[in-house]
Amino acid sequence: MDYELAFKPRAVKDLKSLPTVESRRIVAKLEAMQHDLAGDVKRLTNFTPEYRLRVGNYRVLFEVEAGQIVVYRVRHRKEAYN
Repeated sequence: MDYELAFKPRAVKDLKSLPTVESRRIVAKLEAMQHDLAGDVKRLTNFTPEYRLRVGNYRVLFEVEAGQIVVYRVRHRKEAYN
């Protein structure tokens, strides 16, 4: 199933604050994940958003809603789950 990517304003701000190399790497992983939820994706328990994608030291927190991947935050692993 193909998914459409949607970014919340906070996620866009998080991506812009990262170094260019890291943000490009994260966007490439998200684009690859559009076809099927491949990659280092894990369902989170008792946490909203429901899923996380691990890209190096960064975590992409997202949900899947009606054929759409909604990215909420892009955070360093130390700060992602606070």
